Amino acid sequence: MNIVSRTLIQAWMGLGTRFMPFADAATPELPLSRLLRLSLFQVSVGMALVLLVGTLNRVMIVELGVPAALVAIMLALPLVFAPFRALIGFRSDTHRSLLGWRRVPYMWQGTLVQFGGLAIMPFALLVLAGEGESASTPIWVGQAAAALAFLMVGAGVHTTQTVGLALANDLAPEHSQPKVVGLMYVMLLLGMIVSALVFGAVLHEFNNAKLIQVIQGAAVATIFLNIVALWKQEARDPRRTSMTRQMPSFADSWGRFIAVRHARRRLFAIGLGTMGFSMQDVLLEPYGGQVLGMGVGATTMLTACLALGGLFGFGLASKVLGRGADPFRMASHGAMVGVPGFLAVMASGPEMAPGLFAMGVFIIGFGGGLFAHGTLTATMVMAPEEQTGLALGAWGAVQATAAGLAMAMGGVIRDLGAALPGAHAATGYQIAYGLEVAMLLVTVLAMQPLLRDDRRATAAV
Repeated sequence: MNIVSRTLIQAWMGLGTRFMPFADAATPELPLSRLLRLSLFQVSVGMALVLLVGTLNRVMIVELGVPAALVAIMLALPLVFAPFRALIGFRSDTHRSLLGWRRVPYMWQGTLVQFGGLAIMPFALLVLAGEGESASTPIWVGQAAAALAFLMVGAGVHTTQTVGLALANDLAPEHSQPKVVGLMYVMLLLGMIVSALVFGAVLHEFNNAKLIQVIQGAAVATIFLNIVALWKQEARDPRRTSMTRQMPSFADSWGRFIAVRHARRRLFAIGLGTMGFSMQDVLLEPYGGQVLGMGVGATTMLTACLALGGLFGFGLASKVLGRGADPFRMASHGAMVGVPGFLAVMASGPEMAPGLFAMGVFIIGFGGGLFAHGTLTATMVMAPEEQTGLALGAWGAVQATAAGLAMAMGGVIRDLGAALPGAHAATGYQIAYGLEVAMLLVTVLAMQPLLRDDRRATAAV
């Protein structure tokens, strides 16, 4: 394990820290090599996200012929588990164990659940689509198996990410905690970029055997990356997890968290803006395939383009927020940046312009990065003492729930739009993109009271 870990970290460090946003998050207590190794759990999460909302989304709709509404519902199934992220964070904050670990047990359980979902997923999808020898299998079997696989992957991702971010926060000194969490999300985007490039290359010429190899390869990579990430990260402290320790109730802890001024308004703004950026997750690749005639490999690369835009957004937000800028003002700017991105995507269909489409996708990713970093920083700064896991869980629960709802809405709106009299291939997509533009504009308006309040607070200081 030590040899493997050193090899991974040396390759990671070879990228050059001067080109990496949040490289200054490293401290003597948490050196960059250890921080980057821990960040590998975010790489596995990014890989799962690309697989679900990128590659499988396109493959199920276009190559396997599954209705877009059913695909959207499948991709939204992790929504069922998303609200529990706050509870998971709270339980990891207050976990009682003779072993002295708080975060490791939850991260390991999440990893195993994610692995199990990926292991059964490819065969469930083939049964769902009625491919090969599974053509005689009742359709409900494929639907149930695929639903279970998507739900397991979603549950594993939510658990691993929530507790992993809390562990990173535990290890970092207080002054560098927001930067450390920001670095974790940059690694998520890098994982998405690399995974999208690999999946796109492997599936350039699509067939069922390659699909099985990609998904099961992702399952093995998940176990490997998360073991390396967890190795000797959390120190055992039986006193901190004593079985006799008084554990507050979740209701009491949640009451303390939500009592912070404007907490509900912030969560509402996070959810609304996330919906504005997330409905396109289930639509971009099918849009490229059905409207612009792009292949599987080309549309999978769009996910890399989206993540690359997000990476630039996180990098810019890191520099600006590091100078003490208002995080919700940054999030508001991100929502505004997303609007021209969606307008470019909408214009690319009638013009049959894949280049304009890719540019719009990049801009959407850039705006989403600004928005996510701004809201994440605001959440971290305003988290009550000893409630890091709960605060990150609440942020993640609202974000994931909003994203799941938006993806389900996106698929349904696309199908309903396509069924309208006189509709063409792009009609349903255009309606959904227009709705996203409206959501982002409403998000900017919803944040105005927060911005004014933050300016008054700054002036008072």
